[in-house]
Amino acid sequence: MTESEGKKKVNEMLGKLSPQDQEKLHRLLADKEATDRLLSTPQAQALMRQLMGKQGGK
Repeated sequence: MTESEGKKKVNEMLGKLSPQDQEKLHRLLADKEATDRLLSTPQAQALMRQLMGKQGGK
């Protein structure tokens, strides 16, 4: 997936969120420590592998 395709997917997903959920996400992403904690969870790791396609493990 190219960077452009990834950005398009993210924007599509953000567009499906309610305004309240968009605000929560923006607040979370503005907090580096909270973002790092979220991205280090097994669920986030699995989701990232699905979205980006795991190299050599498809």
